[in-house]
Amino acid sequence: MTAVKFELGADGIAVVTLDMPGRSMNVLNDELMGPYAEVLSKIETDPAVKGVVLTSGKKEFLAGADLENVYKITDPQVAFDLAEAFKGLLRRMEKCTKPFVAALNGTALGGGLELALACNHRIALNNPKAKFGLPEVKLGLLPGGGGTQRLPRIVGIQESLQLMTQGTELRVEQALKKGILNDTADTLEELISKARAWCVANPVAQQPWDVKGFKFPGGDSKHPAIAQLWAIAPSMANAKAYGNYPALNHIASCVFEGGITDIDTGLKVESRYFAACVLSQESKNMMNTLWFQLNAIKKGQSRPSAPAKSQVKKLGILGAGMMGAGIAYVSAKVGIEVVLIDATQEAADKGKAYSTNLLDKAIAKKRSTPEKKDALLSLITATTDYSKLEGADLVIEAVFEDRGVKAEVTAKAEAVIPASAVFASNTSTLPITGLAQASKRPKQFIGLHFFSPVDKMPLVEIICGKDTDDETLAKGFDYVQQIGKTPIVVNDSRGFFTSRVFGTYLMEGAAMVGEGVHPRSIEMAGLEAGMPMPPLAIHDEVSLSLSILIENQTRKDMEAAGQTFPEHPGSKVMRAIAEKHGRIGKKAGKGYYDYTPTGKTLWPGINQEFPLAKEQPSSQEIQDRLMYIQANEAAKCLQEKVLRTVADGNIGSIFGLGFAPFTGGMLQFINAKGLPQFVKRCEELAAKYGERFKPASMLVELAAQGKQLEDVLN
Repeated sequence: MTAVKFELGADGIAVVTLDMPGRSMNVLNDELMGPYAEVLSKIETDPAVKGVVLTSGKKEFLAGADLENVYKITDPQVAFDLAEAFKGLLRRMEKCTKPFVAALNGTALGGGLELALACNHRIALNNPKAKFGLPEVKLGLLPGGGGTQRLPRIVGIQESLQLMTQGTELRVEQALKKGILNDTADTLEELISKARAWCVANPVAQQPWDVKGFKFPGGDSKHPAIAQLWAIAPSMANAKAYGNYPALNHIASCVFEGGITDIDTGLKVESRYFAACVLSQESKNMMNTLWFQLNAIKKGQSRPSAPAKSQVKKLGILGAGMMGAGIAYVSAKVGIEVVLIDATQEAADKGKAYSTNLLDKAIAKKRSTPEKKDALLSLITATTDYSKLEGADLVIEAVFEDRGVKAEVTAKAEAVIPASAVFASNTSTLPITGLAQASKRPKQFIGLHFFSPVDKMPLVEIICGKDTDDETLAKGFDYVQQIGKTPIVVNDSRGFFTSRVFGTYLMEGAAMVGEGVHPRSIEMAGLEAGMPMPPLAIHDEVSLSLSILIENQTRKDMEAAGQTFPEHPGSKVMRAIAEKHGRIGKKAGKGYYDYTPTGKTLWPGINQEFPLAKEQPSSQEIQDRLMYIQANEAAKCLQEKVLRTVADGNIGSIFGLGFAPFTGGMLQFINAKGLPQFVKRCEELAAKYGERFKPASMLVELAAQGKQLEDVLN
């Protein structure tokens, strides 16, 4: 079977169908492009072929490059040649003067869209799930198949820069409005029919950029309006990236240089920058984690294989606060019947109103309709009555972080729910094995730790207690995927994985305040290191009072178990600000920052309470402290078997905590530094700042053996 089918109609129009055997999706590799090159030669030389309709035999049009091949490249010449070979085919299409129409039956991303952009006309099926865009930047790459040259010549330089530097994926109507698509069709028959008709009506076709006197929409790079854009574009691109994403600058360079040259020179320039991206450590990190490891998780590498796939039909949620309300919304959104319980009807109704507010906003943005809103809300029952949990497949407890309260609601729910139901706690720190002691069915007790706001955050951390069985884990995993979230699976321990490593970031920031490091330097270093929010600001967001509550509970539990609580130098800072000055965080309008309706500013009193040191550390020193402390803690989690896999650690740190995506996650951060270098730096930091930086013994052993963390996958 060939990957490319050629059918010539009586009208002289050839329908060329991309359909790779044995794959669910077409990808750009030799298996597809070899046969396509042969078909292209036939099109060029056969006078019977008057025009071409290019479509797909799969559900989607074409997903993009085969990243396995790209990831392995270590020679810039190989990357350059790969891009040039693909573009050579596209230029042959453009120069053969016969009309090419892309009949896009589904998603066309990356190289898939670049292939379509080389066609003279693009028609898409009105498919609400189809996406169109050049999202390569999200993996540290740039569009290497002519995207940085053709898109600016179609939609203009400014628009194309935004789309490519943000990796925007557009729906059909958006792509049509921007001119990336030329037309739409409602059925496959109409799609092919319209494409054929365009070929017949335009027997000689030429791309606009090959016509003498072509002008960029809105002007080329030398145009005064665009020249102004180039004056600020680099600073805009790096306003949030802080130079951590080379692909952003490389995309801008491709567009700028392409805007002062002809298309063929521009395409060659793009291939050079593409090679630079492919060989960058950032792209290797991002491809490894955000493609290979993420796909392994999505395919269920952390799910027990024996239990059959399951779906939740009825869900009970105990606690209608922000977390419970968010879980209710994302569950009802996929058609699950939800019973939302709180102590008072008013609190339960308020929880349901959270969904109403989100849906009203979606309707205002034309992303939903009143009918869809009514249908979703009809699935949520807000009540105080536990008997309504009868028949629930899953119950999620999302009440206050207090063992007694959690035990009480667990007993009430278990008195009603079926024997087969799973009970889950949304606790962010309390060990699941301890909470399961309040349950009559500890084997069916699990942790499902959601992140706030639930409707936006993509991760759920699944925590297995000592007695949690495989059937329960599988049901939890399937539910997380059912609501469109990414699951990571960890073993039970205090703070699990995400809360435990997140705490090190907050407390290291606090410790530096206590040492007299300028708070502004700490905050800037956090951002420059690639974190989404700096440590003091995010500590205010989660609230200092919550950190103190968790610390008190941990101290109490450890002392009860005969263990010594490890004092952290950041604790005295946090307690002084919260307890001495009553500044507990953003919710109170004051913490490390002062909050006003117009924004926030660092509280001047910090430096009176903790005077600035005469010698201030470098930004790199502060960044190292903030990043190494988190990554080392993640390695300890892997060593202690809290983390089951490297993939879970990397994806959990990026999706749950926003750990600098260009690093590929906390464990890939260690790999990229090189284990010997990471261990050495940890030892230097430990000598200066304390035992908490002492490298995980696993890292010391692996460094001595010349191994990386991928080698210790369970």
